[in-house]
Amino acid sequence: MKAMQHWKLQRITAGLLVPLSYWILAFLQHCLKANYFETSAWLHEPINRFGLIAWILVVCYHTALGLQVVLEDYVSHQGKQVVAIWGVNLFFSALGLSAIVLLFQG
Repeated sequence: MKAMQHWKLQRITAGLLVPLSYWILAFLQHCLKANYFETSAWLHEPINRFGLIAWILVVCYHTALGLQVVLEDYVSHQGKQVVAIWGVNLFFSALGLSAIVLLFQG
């Protein structure tokens, strides 16, 4: 990925995280006041499930992009850098996918 495209994607995901994080904070506030069944019903509403999935995907992608920059800046050996970036991308892809699968199981 070219540096300018990477930079733009970091800014776009950061911008998306602002409203999505407000939604997550509202969800957490709801969880503090609601019981299990009310929280489960809230999560089964399509707009709420979509918001949570969007937040999970954007957070995982934004984090992977940020860690890639850190690895590119501080790992000097090219081979180790490629493996580390690949590992970070694999980890956050698996984390995001696992979270979404668990969301649909509930």
